[in-house]
Amino acid sequence: MTRPAEYRAHFDFSLSFANGGGLAGEGFRLDLPSAHLGDSEIATLLVRHLGLALVRDVELRDLRIVEEPHRGSRGVETAPTTERRIIDLSHRIEAGLVTYPGLPAPVITPHLTREDSRNKYAEGTEFAMDIITMIGNTGTYLDAPFHRYADGGDLAALELETLVDLPAEVFHLHDAWTPERRGVDATALADRDLAGAAVLLDTGWSRHFGTPAYGRGAPFLTEGGARHLVEAGAVLVGIDSLNIDDTENGGERPAHSILLAAGVHVVEHLTDLAEVPARGARFTAAPPAVRGFGTFPVRALAVVGDDR
Repeated sequence: MTRPAEYRAHFDFSLSFANGGGLAGEGFRLDLPSAHLGDSEIATLLVRHLGLALVRDVELRDLRIVEEPHRGSRGVETAPTTERRIIDLSHRIEAGLVTYPGLPAPVITPHLTREDSRNKYAEGTEFAMDIITMIGNTGTYLDAPFHRYADGGDLAALELETLVDLPAEVFHLHDAWTPERRGVDATALADRDLAGAAVLLDTGWSRHFGTPAYGRGAPFLTEGGARHLVEAGAVLVGIDSLNIDDTENGGERPAHSILLAAGVHVVEHLTDLAEVPARGARFTAAPPAVRGFGTFPVRALAVVGDDR
């Protein structure tokens, strides 16, 4: 099923308050519930999104309405999807896959080939049994607290309630960071109720996965952003980038340290997050329950349009 078309308004604005003063903005972008809205309706949505009161006049300039995925403007609900759709957010794992530069790639070897199995089973019956040798940081994977802290919970200690069917809050951030300012800070994440949610950061970086470009100049979550998500009550934080931390600032890993210390799971190397609406989807990413292990691949997915 094709995702319904979504629209945003691009404009400059100025507004005045009934009790004095004013506010102006340039290059503002706002989600729209429909492409067929007039200036006054868009002005009302702007005021609602900004949470303003006592507004007297709003002037919009250079208004353009474009087809573009919603970014999560307040007061604008994504068009409901009635048909249930499951979106796979995981990279495929195969022999030789390079997930993170410098880490070993998975090796897949046969334990029992189909040919050899024919001597063990009834005529016409055959099986393949294979061995995969890989580091836990392969493909799309989840970090448990044990990954960072020796006394933290391992994969087997994770509660399924914190991994399965979580309300997803997706921040579409393709135009919210630059090569000069790669960090996603608290200010970009401050306009939503995130308690109990899986917060997913769609930076667009997954388009480089499997290429040398993936390992350099990647966007990340700042220390301030990580503290905000913990204080906001997020249960899980995912990103479609090389790492949730900046790997080019030396050995510091503040986002991992802050999130995992608070018991907030981290999922890295997601993909196709642009297909998930800003709100309304349900997210699942459950690793096997391995004792004494802190990181393992997951089949991450989002369910959209579930009518529960």
